[in-house]
Amino acid sequence: MGNPRFLVIRGGAIGDFVMTLPALEAMKRRWPESHIEVLGYPHIAALAVAGGLADAVKSLDRASAALLFVPEQPLPAEQALYLRSFEAVISYLFDPDDSVRTSLQQAGVRQVLSVSPKIVGVPAAKHLMKPLEALAVYPEGEPYPRLKLREDVLGEGRKRMSAWRAPVVVHPGSGGGKKNWPLSGFLAVARRMKAAGLGPVFSFGEADDEVREAFAAQGEPFPVLPRGDLVQLAAALACSRGYLGNDSGVTHVAAAVGIPVTAVFGPSDPELWASRAPGVRLVRAAAATAEALEAVSEETVWAAFLRV
Repeated sequence: MGNPRFLVIRGGAIGDFVMTLPALEAMKRRWPESHIEVLGYPHIAALAVAGGLADAVKSLDRASAALLFVPEQPLPAEQALYLRSFEAVISYLFDPDDSVRTSLQQAGVRQVLSVSPKIVGVPAAKHLMKPLEALAVYPEGEPYPRLKLREDVLGEGRKRMSAWRAPVVVHPGSGGGKKNWPLSGFLAVARRMKAAGLGPVFSFGEADDEVREAFAAQGEPFPVLPRGDLVQLAAALACSRGYLGNDSGVTHVAAAVGIPVTAVFGPSDPELWASRAPGVRLVRAAAATAEALEAVSEETVWAAFLRV
C-alpha cells in the first residue's frame, strides 16, 4: 500500500477512545502519508485530529451509521461507494452477530478488521492493537496512548493556564460515582499542593454535576478551569505541571499528553485500564470496592503525587 485510506469505527467514552490512540499512531507510523478517518463521536474523536493521528471525523450518530447494523438491508449506493474507498475498515463496535462485518463486506470493503471493545485479560491499549496484526503492524514495546497536540492547539492551552502559577489540574469526577475518591481527599491534597507553591486548579466534566455541586458548597476554595471542549481541555492539561484524578477519561487524556499523572483506582482493574505511560503513578485501593476506595488516605495520595 502506498498512501492507503483507512476507516476506524470507534464508539465508547473518552477513556475507550484514548486507549485506541496507539493503534492510530501505529498506522500513521507505518504509513505516514495514509488518510485515516474516524467514524465515532466527534467531540471525542477530535482529539485524534488535534494530535495528527486522524485526518477527518464523521459522526457515528448519523442515521447512515445505524444501517451498518442491518445487513438484511443493502446500504445506499453512495454510502457503499464511500466505504469501498478505504483499503481497510477497522471496527471496534460491539458486533456479536457480525452484522456490521456483514454489511461492510456486502458493500464491497476489501478488508474488514475487528475486535470486541470488551477488554478481557490484557491491557486495553494492547487489546485494541490486535486488528492491525492483519496489516503486519505490531506494537513497539508496551503500547500506551500518546497525544502530541498541534502547536496552535497548545498555544490556546498556554493562554488558558497563564492565569495560574505552576498549575496542577485536579479532576475529582469520573463517568461513575463508584470510581470517585472522596472530594474531601482531593481538597486536602490540593491544600498541600498550594502550601508547596503549586497552583491547584479544579476541573469538572459534563458528568460531574454532583461533585461540582459539592465543591461549590465548600465555598469554591480553589479556582475552576472554565469548561471547554475536549481538545481545549487536553491543551490545558498539556500546559500544566501535573494532574490528580480518578480512573476517568480525563485522566487518560492527561496521561496521553505526557504530564505527570497521579490516578486513584478503586473498582476498576488498573492492569487492564491504567495507562503505561512513564509519568503515571497509581494509587490502588486495598480492594475493588467503593468502600476500599473511600478508605484511601490523603497521606497515601500525597506521597504518590510527590513521587511522580
